[in-house]
Amino acid sequence: MGLQQIRGRLEFVGQFVSIFAWLCTTGFGGTAVQLSEFVFDDAPSESCHAATIAQLADGSLAAAWFAGREEGSSDVGIWLSRKADDRWSDPVEVANGMQPQAKPYPCWNPVLFQTESEPLMLFFKVGPSPQSWWGEVMFSTDNGKTWQQRRPLPNKGIGPVKNKPVQLADGTILCPSSTEHDGWRVHIERTTDHGETWVRSGPLNDGHKIGAIQPTLLSHEGGRVQMLCRDFEVQGNVWQSWSDDNGMTWTPLSATSLPNPNAGLDGVTLRDKRQLLVYNHTHRRGSFPKSREMLNVAISQDGKDWQAAMVLERAPDEFSYPAVIQTRDGLVHIIYTWRRRTMRHVVLQPDELSLSEIKNGHWPDGVEQLPAAGI
Repeated sequence: MGLQQIRGRLEFVGQFVSIFAWLCTTGFGGTAVQLSEFVFDDAPSESCHAATIAQLADGSLAAAWFAGREEGSSDVGIWLSRKADDRWSDPVEVANGMQPQAKPYPCWNPVLFQTESEPLMLFFKVGPSPQSWWGEVMFSTDNGKTWQQRRPLPNKGIGPVKNKPVQLADGTILCPSSTEHDGWRVHIERTTDHGETWVRSGPLNDGHKIGAIQPTLLSHEGGRVQMLCRDFEVQGNVWQSWSDDNGMTWTPLSATSLPNPNAGLDGVTLRDKRQLLVYNHTHRRGSFPKSREMLNVAISQDGKDWQAAMVLERAPDEFSYPAVIQTRDGLVHIIYTWRRRTMRHVVLQPDELSLSEIKNGHWPDGVEQLPAAGI
């Protein structure tokens, strides 16, 4: 065989490998994964965390996160990128913690929310620590290109502390929130006029016997709403509470069967009424994988019995703080902190997920795992 023939065959093999990899990441290779990508490769800062994602009125996507030297540093601001024409724009800083006649404070935990009939909202926190921060909000009328009307939330409001709000049929916006200044306590903030006025209910726990924060809200039939929360305990579980009256009153918090290593989670109610949860199915201590070394997707028909659907990450590093939405085309978009260096964006076709039973809280073997990625 001549050198030219060898080169030709090598090129053919290389093309085959590339096509096979593309099929696997785009979902045509017998997997639920439609896309896996990084929002940015060249980080504009040393550290980033706490992503949020929303589909905008024009159908495009926006993602935001906080970034700076390190979490809690005074230079940490809110950064945003928009995805249109299959490409994420270069990240830009849209908010920082500069204070008039005072030292700057870090920003924390942005939450994007596209209401049904009003401008895009961006909630975030400002302050020296989670024990003393306050909530702010600003608005965009051009799909996240520019922002106006930045203001603190009234009555020392926090707003949605990590996860997206839920908008009820009557237009009421329920914001899952929490505070950390007197133990870890969960509450709901409600607005009926798109953020002009707010009413707070709760807290739902004392913050000491049960410490929980950063709830996510799931919708069920008949106006029933489920809340799932991050747990303070080292060997803790995801906490839950239920409301039968559109979030006006809630049951006492109780433990689910799912573990939680004191790490953020997020869920979404799918169009087919199933519940999808993204979380770290680990405890904080123990053998690998522990803490934030494994990030998982689970699905439930009723919000009580969960089935394993996918492993997004499994490596000795941090993969955490997911945010998840379902877009108008039925696809599920997940974004999360990847090693504090960037944000990974994964798109799933939920109907293609293969489910396995989670027995006694143990993650089963053989569940599909997203291929590892690196930059």
